[in-house]
Amino acid sequence: MVDTHCHLDHCVPPDRELVDRALAAGVRKIATVGMDEHSIQRALEAAEAHEEVVAIVGRHPNSAAGFDAAAADNIRRSAADQRAVAVGETGLDYYRDGAPREDQRRAFEAQLAIARELALPVVIHTRAAEEDTFTILREQAEGLTVILHCFSAPDRLEECVERGYLCSFAGNVTYPKAADIMAAARDVPEELLLVETDSPFLSPRQRRGKPNEPANVVRTAEHVASLRGVDYAELEATVERNAARVFGW
Repeated sequence: MVDTHCHLDHCVPPDRELVDRALAAGVRKIATVGMDEHSIQRALEAAEAHEEVVAIVGRHPNSAAGFDAAAADNIRRSAADQRAVAVGETGLDYYRDGAPREDQRRAFEAQLAIARELALPVVIHTRAAEEDTFTILREQAEGLTVILHCFSAPDRLEECVERGYLCSFAGNVTYPKAADIMAAARDVPEELLLVETDSPFLSPRQRRGKPNEPANVVRTAEHVASLRGVDYAELEATVERNAARVFGW
């Protein structure tokens, strides 16, 4: 299994401990995400220190205040590093409004352009902003490999499938009230399916209330396999195949 999206720098245990526990659980690859200049550097350092770890680098919409050409250049340089496999997470977040919406949009559009320039996939965060997020993707992401991290737009699954967007499911797919997200995890075509932890956030139901970590992606994957009516080994092979194709590892 692989954890296609986590934040090692936000987790309390040391990276080595987290990686070792993930390996013991059967996790072979971990993608850790940088969300600003500091965490981008941390992600690249983690990927350098641990062969099982790769980096995704970008500017989170809640960290997009004041986004400028220098910020874009930092992402471009970091994304060109051999340890980086994608640009992101980027997108729009109107739930918290951690940054002005115009700054979020400017950062989002710049990162789509960087992903295109470097021929890398782009990892999308969207919360309470789906209309604007999907409009920008329709207008500016044609031909890009798009990964919808922590998939939370089940009412747009048909559009995602039509456009070939990958849908990555986190621990919230295990929550009893998440029936619509469960249905999306059941119905998405296998070639568009990924799983993640978003550690240390969104722990799966069995560990809800405790910090999440990459090893727990197995619990999320087990639940998704159950929803799809397939053996865990089949789901594991599907996710690993998709991740290898998308991230090039």
